[in-house]
Amino acid sequence: MHHILVVDDEPMVCTAIEIYLQRRNFRVTIADGGEAGLRALEHDQFDLMIIDIFMPHMRGFESIRLFHDRAPAIPLIAMSGYAFADLDSPAPDFQRMALELGAARCLRKPFTPDALSAAIRDCLAEHRAAAARLG
Repeated sequence: MHHILVVDDEPMVCTAIEIYLQRRNFRVTIADGGEAGLRALEHDQFDLMIIDIFMPHMRGFESIRLFHDRAPAIPLIAMSGYAFADLDSPAPDFQRMALELGAARCLRKPFTPDALSAAIRDCLAEHRAAAARLG
C-alpha cells in the first residue's frame, strides 16, 4: 500500500483528498501546514508527497524547495489555487517554477479526481522506472 503525505493549510482540501485516496487503497498522512509536513517527513516513510505551493509561514515556493531538498527521492506533486500562467501571460508561470524546484507534477485547484489519479499514477510509475534503472 503506497503511503502519501498531503500538506495543505486548507482542512477541506485535505479531507477531500484523504477520503478519495483512502477509497483507492492509499495510506494517507495529512499535515495541516508546512512545518507539520516537514515533521511528518522526519518520522515516516512516504512514496509520494502532495504539497500546496502557497501556505502560511512559508514564502511562495519555499514549501516545494524545502520538501524536495529534504526528500529528493520522493516524487512531489505541487498544487495551488493560484492560476498557472499560460504562455501569453506576463504573470509568473507557477507551474514552471514548481517543476524547476523539484515538483514532478503540478495541479491547479480545484482539480478533478481523475487529474489527481493521473498525476499520482504517473509519478509512481516514473519513480518505479527510475528505481529499476538504478537498482
